[in-house]
Amino acid sequence: MGRAFEYRRAAKEKRWANMSRVFPRIAKSITMAVKGGGDDPNMNPKLRSAILNAKAANMPKDNIAAAIKRASGKDADQMVEVTYEGKAPHGALLFIESTTDNTTRTVANVKNYFTKNGGQFLQNGSLEFMFTRKSVFEFDISEDLDIEEIELTLIDFGLEEIVENEGKAIVYGSFTDFGNLSKGFEELGIEVTKAEPQRIPNSPVEFSEDQMVEIEKLIDKLEEDEDVQAVYTNIA
Repeated sequence: MGRAFEYRRAAKEKRWANMSRVFPRIAKSITMAVKGGGDDPNMNPKLRSAILNAKAANMPKDNIAAAIKRASGKDADQMVEVTYEGKAPHGALLFIESTTDNTTRTVANVKNYFTKNGGQFLQNGSLEFMFTRKSVFEFDISEDLDIEEIELTLIDFGLEEIVENEGKAIVYGSFTDFGNLSKGFEELGIEVTKAEPQRIPNSPVEFSEDQMVEIEKLIDKLEEDEDVQAVYTNIA
């Protein structure tokens, strides 16, 4: 899988490096976290995670504070989370999460991306069973950390699996255990570098490099949209 894997990783890194709307996306995640659980990070694990991800993206503290403040304003009341589903060329499955203040605009844009890039827009619920929502946390592995001990401790907080990859540990748990796992990391004194719910494909599929070129073209368009927060696929 070497070359294909490197291609996918390089393509994803290129997308994120070129995205000019990273901070607005993070601000939206902060807004929805505040709407769902209040503006106190100590009482709102989802907001703590949004702030952590903002810091990881080098978002200035003033911007973070401003986003939290705006989240209690009238504009925030109009923001809603909406999901869309579809197929990319060659049958790759795409599950799109968005945060928008205008669902008419967002759905029209998403449908247009699928139509113009060889994809198929699907009715909501078509792919729900193809993905499982998980809580995903990442932290850097250092010599003073005992991964086995961490794993045993986090099991009590909902850990299902821990994977080591290129100097990082990735922890998976159920979607409903996001808050518990956040608490577990805090009790262990481990600073996570990423924390977010994700949709994990139940049956990942391999695609050729030529196929990936067409699939990535559609994903690029979707991720460039200011309302799109995340695009999940069944790509292995």
